[in-house]
Amino acid sequence: MAGLLFFAASGAILGWFGEPRELRLDPPVAADLDRFKLMPNGISGSPPETYFAIGKPYESDAWNLSQGKRLYAWFGCGSCHGDGRGGVGPSFLDGWWLYGPEMVSIVASIRDGRPHGMPAFRDRMTSEQIWQLAGYVQTIGSYKPKVAAPSRNDDKQTRPAENRGPAKILFDEGPAGVHPDQGPTP
Repeated sequence: MAGLLFFAASGAILGWFGEPRELRLDPPVAADLDRFKLMPNGISGSPPETYFAIGKPYESDAWNLSQGKRLYAWFGCGSCHGDGRGGVGPSFLDGWWLYGPEMVSIVASIRDGRPHGMPAFRDRMTSEQIWQLAGYVQTIGSYKPKVAAPSRNDDKQTRPAENRGPAKILFDEGPAGVHPDQGPTP
C-alpha cells in the first residue's frame, strides 16, 4: 500500500513539473495569425505581433514541426515537391525560392496559392495548420537551424553529416589535414 501511495504521489509531482503544452491555440490568437502583411509585390513581409508574443513556435517547437511534417504527407505536398528536391513543383533544397524563404511568404503561398500550379489551402487547413506546415517546409530548405528535430533523413541533406564520414578518411588524414605518419600537410 505504501508503494502504491509513493507512485501516485511521485506521478502527481512529476506531472506538475512536466513540459507545459498547449495543443491548440485560442481561436482569437489563431485568427490573428492571418493578419500578416505582405510587401506590395506579394513576397516577404512581417508576421503579426501575435506570432512574436507566442514565441514563434512554428519555427522551433518540435511538436509543431512534427505536425508540419505530418501535414506535408497528409495533404500530398510530396506529390509535387517530392522529398524537398522538387518535381512538378519547385525544389526546397536549391537555395533559391521564387517567393522567398521567410515564414510569411511560405504561409501566403500555402494559404493563397501561387500562379502556375500551387493550389490554395485556405479552405482545407486551419490557420494553425498552415503555420505548422510552413515551419516544416522552411526546415526542409535549411533556412532555419534544426534546433528542435531533424526535418528530413540524412540522405536528403545537401552534404553528408560530419559524424558519418568514412573512418578511413578520418584515421588516414587525422584532424585538419595532419597525416599520422608524415606530419602536417604543406
